[in-house]
Amino acid sequence: RNGDGRAVLRSSVREFLCSEAMHYLGIPTSRAASLVVSDDDVWRDQFYNGNIKKERGAIVLRLATSWFRIGSLEILAHSGELDLQRRLLDFIIQEHFPSIAMNDSNRYLEFFSTVVSETANLIALWMSVGFAHGVCNTDNFSLLSITIDYGPFGFMDSYDPNFVPNTSDDERRYKIGNQANVGLFNLSKLLQALKPLLDPRQKQLASQILEGYGEHYYIRFLELFKTKLGLLGENEDDNYLIAFLLKVSLLC
Repeated sequence: RNGDGRAVLRSSVREFLCSEAMHYLGIPTSRAASLVVSDDDVWRDQFYNGNIKKERGAIVLRLATSWFRIGSLEILAHSGELDLQRRLLDFIIQEHFPSIAMNDSNRYLEFFSTVVSETANLIALWMSVGFAHGVCNTDNFSLLSITIDYGPFGFMDSYDPNFVPNTSDDERRYKIGNQANVGLFNLSKLLQALKPLLDPRQKQLASQILEGYGEHYYIRFLELFKTKLGLLGENEDDNYLIAFLLKVSLLC
């Protein structure tokens, strides 16, 4: 794209519509407040086939409770700016995590625990509607566990765990079936960033919290799919039925 950083009208309309759809599907997300068409011409190879065409540029104004991401803390830890990292983290907790007391010596641990469980919940919600984010790196993962980036996203038309909406993702790192694993990877990077602010006991507890991510995700995933199927109560065969139906969908 020649690195111009511009969006075109086509993708901007798509971004606007998708974020509104996600909101009304009950999935935590940023919202699109407005879409402004630019007079600038933007040149794009839409299908990556060498056929470059002139398109109209556009700007989407997005709103969210917060734009702080895992990467916001990761970059400060990487550069050794621990005082600034601590100040930022305290600000985020005070502004967006009211259940955590600021005078609690374990507040960073409580913060991490909340982000782990809410991230698992968000990705399970994505999976329940067949949404593939497309670029699940740490800079696109919100600390408030909301969907904040609508770049090369997509919805599956039919079930395929290998579905990739990002044409530049040749390694299929962000395929829809790998989103939960990528979430775990990003949370491990968050823990790595937080470790300089934790004492030895807290580090051990934080590692145990991270180990519980998979169970959080699995439980929420099953809850959502049982609801979709109208399954009531608890039955040991429910898990098998869900897995069987997904496999049948794949074969179809």
